[in-house]
Amino acid sequence: MLIVPGWHGSGPGHWQSLWAAQLPGAERVEQDDWVVPKREAWVRRLEECVLARPEPVVIVAHSLGCIATTHLRPEAATRVAGALLVAPADPERRAQLIDFAPVPSASLPYRSVLVASSNDPFCPIRLAGAYARAWGSELVRLQNAGHVNVDSGHGAWPLGLALLQSLTAGLSWSCAPVDTAALQA
Repeated sequence: MLIVPGWHGSGPGHWQSLWAAQLPGAERVEQDDWVVPKREAWVRRLEECVLARPEPVVIVAHSLGCIATTHLRPEAATRVAGALLVAPADPERRAQLIDFAPVPSASLPYRSVLVASSNDPFCPIRLAGAYARAWGSELVRLQNAGHVNVDSGHGAWPLGLALLQSLTAGLSWSCAPVDTAALQA
């Protein structure tokens, strides 16, 4: 499992950081520059991590990490077994993220679940829905969940773990049930 944070990374209380520390086999994709993201560098690092694994990977991406995931070249994308794409960013709304535009609109070659919030300040729900349609992703709409991060009250995020377990259930391996109380400690 590859955990792909967004712009500025995911801090210590973020669900991605908690999952990276607790889920067996999870690896966090680290970027050289979290503040001034460059598409080529971010995608290259993600591709290196995908291709370094002997088995297919499941990607758990947040915000700009979702957009980086959709930019994977075919040789890396074919090594992805599935992706949980949470609160995607809209790189055209922020000048600092414009290097990630245009966002790819081709169907992803793997099963994906896109989680979007009705009041995400970084991506309107309509745009998230358009991403889901273009990418062939299953769309999970959350009501008033903000950017699905620490600022919006999402620590260990048990619903996200349930979505991840659902995503991986049909694969040749699956995410074992996780003790969410342990993640919150």
